[in-house]
Amino acid sequence: MREPYLNLIAMVERLHRQFLELVRTELDSLGVLDINNVQALILFNIGSDEFTVGELTLRGCYLGSNVSYNVKKMVDAGYLVLERSTHDRRSVRVRLSQKGLDLCEKLDAMHDRHTHALGDTPVDQPAIESANITLRRLDRFWTHIVDVGNRVLPRISTPAA
Repeated sequence: MREPYLNLIAMVERLHRQFLELVRTELDSLGVLDINNVQALILFNIGSDEFTVGELTLRGCYLGSNVSYNVKKMVDAGYLVLERSTHDRRSVRVRLSQKGLDLCEKLDAMHDRHTHALGDTPVDQPAIESANITLRRLDRFWTHIVDVGNRVLPRISTPAA
């Protein structure tokens, strides 16, 4: 059980890196040079919604990135519109500008191309749904451990030397 578990963790990390590289390749093919792949992923996750920076951090998986820094860069590049709350001037919400919405449409088209191309592979809809179920279960398991702490798991004692 240990080896498959560790292999799954490594595969999830590898897939995330590969997906970011895929987004980078798409941006390059579109001639989009003023945004990086992580920023494009943040944009895509915002979509037509509006979020605080804290909500973005909780919602997405942006490995090795500073969401606040990326939000500032995307505001500067014209992809995001930043609005301060009228009730709490410390609270800032972001939404996509027209430039951000246009890029999101292109990323959405990329996803459509990929899901269509998957139809010709062994990675069919049932396989993806099964993988999603397993990953959601693992997410709940890890979230539970973080929420209640490792004390709920039995400790494995090692023999004294």
